[in-house]
Amino acid sequence: MQGSANLNIMMKAARKAGRSLVKDFREVENLQVSMKGAGDFVSKADIEAERILKEELMGARPNYGWLGEEGGEEAGSDPTRRWIVDPLDGGTNFLHALPHWAISIALEHKGQIVSAVVFDAAKDEMFYAERGAGAWLNDSKRLRVSGRRRMVEAVFATGIPFAAKRTLPATLKDLARVMPECAGVRHLGSSSLDMAYVAAGRFEGYWERELNLWDMAAGYLIAKEAGALVDGVREGQDPLESGSIICANNEIFSGFTRILRAG
Repeated sequence: MQGSANLNIMMKAARKAGRSLVKDFREVENLQVSMKGAGDFVSKADIEAERILKEELMGARPNYGWLGEEGGEEAGSDPTRRWIVDPLDGGTNFLHALPHWAISIALEHKGQIVSAVVFDAAKDEMFYAERGAGAWLNDSKRLRVSGRRRMVEAVFATGIPFAAKRTLPATLKDLARVMPECAGVRHLGSSSLDMAYVAAGRFEGYWERELNLWDMAAGYLIAKEAGALVDGVREGQDPLESGSIICANNEIFSGFTRILRAG
């Protein structure tokens, strides 16, 4: 897909930060890690990746606002646009030498996500989308959600919160309802990649109850542009405002949401 200038800026920034993260990933045992909270780690690699992304994105568009996981929020002189960035989605995987993590970049315009990049640097998979232009993988592969129609054939993804999060009991109840109805549930540890995998047809659906905006903004658009239906865990919730999300292909969505909302 021939992307916009903004999308090209996002992809270039993701690749530059990805090179830095891959270098650190090869030496993960030597990383200096500090603890932010139970199960939530921050590393020098994470902070450096956000620095690179901010330098690239804000250098190209200095008037845009900024929302980053590590650096917080900054208003821009253009109040209608901001970058929403997670420099290392899947940090716990990264620190345990598990090659499943991603750089997530979204561009918001007037409250809507209009461009998105999720870059799996360890596998060199670049998922991206622009509003109304579809979702894509690497140079030319158009993404479409799975065509599976039956819950019993479906594989779903979710994030299982660690004990410090308030939604752990509800998520365990979700699992008890969903798992008997489907072919499997996966917890891979990166919400942006979970949604990108729904877009690519690798999962039939995904849900999670407690996310930050930077966790979901890019994956949200990529999944929608690949044909996924997206809603909150409670009907009518705005996922981007509530942090609660369900996405699935059109054939599975109704039955999937009915099971999740039964509790």
